[in-house]
Amino acid sequence: MLCALIMAGGKGTRFWPLSTEEKPKQFLNLIGNETMIQMTVNRVKPLIPIERIFICTGEQYVSLVKEQLPELPEKNIIVEPEGRNTAPCIALSAFVIRRYYKDATMVVLPSDHLIKEEEKFLNIIKDAGELLSDYQDAIITLGMTPDRPETGYGYIKSGNEHIKINNNKVITVESFVEKPNKEKAEEYLREGNYLWNGGMFLWKVDNVLKLIDAHLPNTYEALKNIELVKEDQLQDEVNNNYGKTDSISVDYGIMEKAESIHVIPTDIGWDDIGTWNAVERYRKKDENSNIHIGEVNIFNGTNNLVVASSNNIIIDELSDIYVIENNGKIIIGKKENVDRIKSLKDIVL
Repeated sequence: MLCALIMAGGKGTRFWPLSTEEKPKQFLNLIGNETMIQMTVNRVKPLIPIERIFICTGEQYVSLVKEQLPELPEKNIIVEPEGRNTAPCIALSAFVIRRYYKDATMVVLPSDHLIKEEEKFLNIIKDAGELLSDYQDAIITLGMTPDRPETGYGYIKSGNEHIKINNNKVITVESFVEKPNKEKAEEYLREGNYLWNGGMFLWKVDNVLKLIDAHLPNTYEALKNIELVKEDQLQDEVNNNYGKTDSISVDYGIMEKAESIHVIPTDIGWDDIGTWNAVERYRKKDENSNIHIGEVNIFNGTNNLVVASSNNIIIDELSDIYVIENNGKIIIGKKENVDRIKSLKDIVL
């Protein structure tokens, strides 16, 4: 039985000042009429019904989840008392999901990615779920076929052994690789056996908890009673014990130690909407190659990125700039430097 876990606790600092700690990017309309988290949920609903979709997020974002996903059952909002990286998040969520669905297969998804080929994506998830019925100790991840030497993503190095399920090739994973420099990324592209790591995983809930018990025993011991307590005591149990977990990523805590990891190479129109440059790839431009979001007027300017949240922004005869405004904070700069916004936030705040 497929259950989806959507991780939605990130702060989205690279989109400051539009994205704030109070309302990070997964709750914003960055590339369409829906927010990123709404797009993610609606993408999987044709395959996984809403009662089997779970959101893991921080206490400060529960009201946003309820507002943007009113059909989501309240018990499906898994609340982290504090951010402690992805391994504790996944462990907590696995225990909660197993409370309600004993034989669940978990599909772990980020809340803020773009997938244009949604039907193809769902078919891959369905095939991977069927494969896990036969190989219950396996971990399956999706690897995106690269089309450029991207330095902003981690990579998956694929091995040689593979099996096929329907039209999808499932290949052993040799290793997970950190974000490379440009030269190394160009080398990966030439070699042809490296895929972008999109942070999407499938596993049987029993298997991931077995791996957590083996490799992160402190985390397992801290959270194991989640399955046993009464419903009205669940959040207190989490709050009292979550701080005892290992603050570590699932890549370091589990993936580097697990043995049976496989990747499905995919071409599904995927993108990690993690920078303003990524937003620019998918937002419609006007006749002068400007992108404007919100109440914006541009006169005689070209190739600008202008985002207005709460005020009208007027640009007169300026080109190649960015302007980001949110609740009185305005940042203006050369468009080529738009990805420096995160470092500016660190300086001025």
